Amino acid sequence: MGPPLLAIENRSSPASLTDAYPSKLDNLIVERPKIFASVSMGEEKPFNFLRVLCDGVIAGGTAGVVVETVLYPIDTIKTRLQAAHGGSKIHWKGLYSGLAGNLAGVLPASAIFVGVYEPTKQKLLKMFPENFSAFAHLTAGAVGGLAASLIRVPTEVIKQRLQTGQFASAPDAVRLIVAKEGFKGLYAGYSSFLLRDLPFDAIQFCIYEQLRIGYKIAAKRELNDPENAVIGAFAGAVTGAITTPLDVMKTRLMVQGSQNQYTGLLNCAQTILREEGPAAFLKGIGPRVLWIGIGGSIFFGVLERTKLLLSQRDSSKSEPPKQE
Repeated sequence: MGPPLLAIENRSSPASLTDAYPSKLDNLIVERPKIFASVSMGEEKPFNFLRVLCDGVIAGGTAGVVVETVLYPIDTIKTRLQAAHGGSKIHWKGLYSGLAGNLAGVLPASAIFVGVYEPTKQKLLKMFPENFSAFAHLTAGAVGGLAASLIRVPTEVIKQRLQTGQFASAPDAVRLIVAKEGFKGLYAGYSSFLLRDLPFDAIQFCIYEQLRIGYKIAAKRELNDPENAVIGAFAGAVTGAITTPLDVMKTRLMVQGSQNQYTGLLNCAQTILREEGPAAFLKGIGPRVLWIGIGGSIFFGVLERTKLLLSQRDSSKSEPPKQE
């Protein structure tokens, strides 16, 4: 049997318990039950916003480019499935159509997302109680997604129109979209994009961070690359499945061009339901879950490894030079 937490002998009558046992009571910490996973980081280091921002930009850009390059063909198949009406045939050629132009947008978008997410998350974790860390992750994910959407949406519009064979190259797509639809054509489906991506980013990063914290507490050590990748794959697959109906509507709005088949998000949902039935909202769910699941594995694996390498570099730079 272990020693008692606090033993008080009634030999005298001190003015207070603090007078009798100052050292023990000063160090006594009462822990409340935690609603969400949380982890104490020990002695806190000073928050360097610029360093966290720059490291996030580099790590996010690297992870985004790797994922997009590896999984682009699956994304192309998913887009063509969702854009097909009724019994339209799916074309299997040109699965890498528009990759170069898409990478030009993915790199800054991923860099901005993680660059905003990381410092926002760390600031919010200091503001919220420790057992409410999930709210910090949810909020930071939504804020990062909102910032990145300014680049993500035009990139997505151009990519999906190239994937569906409407244009031959990214420069042609930009020129013709602006000529026919105006600058707002590059932001077609913006409301549906936000409706899909803000919840997606918030939920995916919250699931990932919470699972990672819980696993770290259980294992009592830092996670390795395969473990980060598995957690990232699970978080991505679950979130991808949940948000598939929103993704279908976003795709339809983005690829309709100047035809204006749908007047808005609600009209799009009503038209799909009336003409194609409820099952149409799950079009492309297989490739989407596969794509985002594998993508989550690669993205978070590369992200955590890059962050670790940058952290080690920063630590070596901040260490004072050794005296001989």
